Amino acid sequence: MKLYGYWRSTSSYRLRIALALKGLAPEQVPVHLVRNGGEQHSEAYRQINPQQRVPALALDDGRVLIQSPAVIEYLEEVYPEPPLLPADPVDRARVRAVAAIIGCDIHPLHNVGPLNHLRRDLGRPEEEVGAWIARWIVDGFSAIESLIEGEAYCFGAAPGLADVYLVPQVYAARRFAVAMEAFPKIARAAARAEADPAFQAAHPSRQPDAE
Repeated sequence: MKLYGYWRSTSSYRLRIALALKGLAPEQVPVHLVRNGGEQHSEAYRQINPQQRVPALALDDGRVLIQSPAVIEYLEEVYPEPPLLPADPVDRARVRAVAAIIGCDIHPLHNVGPLNHLRRDLGRPEEEVGAWIARWIVDGFSAIESLIEGEAYCFGAAPGLADVYLVPQVYAARRFAVAMEAFPKIARAAARAEADPAFQAAHPSRQPDAE
């Protein structure tokens, strides 16, 4: 397998965590999202992922999977151990809800494309861009803080899908200087997960293209 990603991309980060938890170590192919206008916009990468985003996972047979939620669901189905989702359908839905708050409501609003639009196309100053980022992270974290309940990880005693999504989002919150004092449950769950070797191996600073 080949993993096309960017060291600081939170969606790439979450997929790296899921792969590491499953004991998988694909070849990494860096795609720089900033250099030369963004390597994701090259014709070569467009042939891999028509959406021109990361991550993308090329399977051994050459087929390519895109969109981290879809790829992680694929991994869960094909490599079921260790499970990222609980057995009970209601519990599974609750875990997926936390993942969706991050993947659908928070992360897309501070992705490279929207931020470039704010800065370049709308001419907004960096102070306003920072306020935009913080607004959506805080909104989402306020909901997640009331939803997670694990004594160690987000739900239960082992890392799961919610943790796979949460840790990269906490990384982004720190990167964008979002105050975390109001989210002690999130901070506790993230700290526990960050001590796990799989999460550590997936950290942006440990990637071959880290800057």
